[in-house]
Amino acid sequence: MEITLLLKSIMGLVIILALLIFLLFLPSNQKKEKEKNAPKNITPTQQRPPNTDLEYLRSIIKKKKSTTQELKEALEMVIRYHGIVHEKLGLRTHPDFDIYMDILFTICRHPNTNKDIVVKFDRELARLNPDYKQEINEAITKGLNSRRV
Repeated sequence: MEITLLLKSIMGLVIILALLIFLLFLPSNQKKEKEKNAPKNITPTQQRPPNTDLEYLRSIIKKKKSTTQELKEALEMVIRYHGIVHEKLGLRTHPDFDIYMDILFTICRHPNTNKDIVVKFDRELARLNPDYKQEINEAITKGLNSRRV
């Protein structure tokens, strides 16, 4: 008799547990259906602003699969938001200029670049940083000489 009472108690608890689990998931399904049916109020002006972080832009430039348009946009953003390099330290360049040399070298070697992109970036960077004109020209020369022909 004790075993039957124990089995009946276990079965009762399992049924109560199943009922509680069913009630737990039931309201969440109704909530999801309401969210699906709700109209979305997204206007074109609520777009996310572009990422202008220099490291992010460098990663786009360094990707071999970046298209010509992506390269062009990334370089325009570099000029717009990060175009001015710190002043020279006497005769030495500022350590931050190494980033720009790397960008120049990379765009010269990129498979999807063209002369218009390289020349435009070169001119704009030299216009914004006249003190670095010689170093910019050297970086362009090294980048173009390192290309595989």
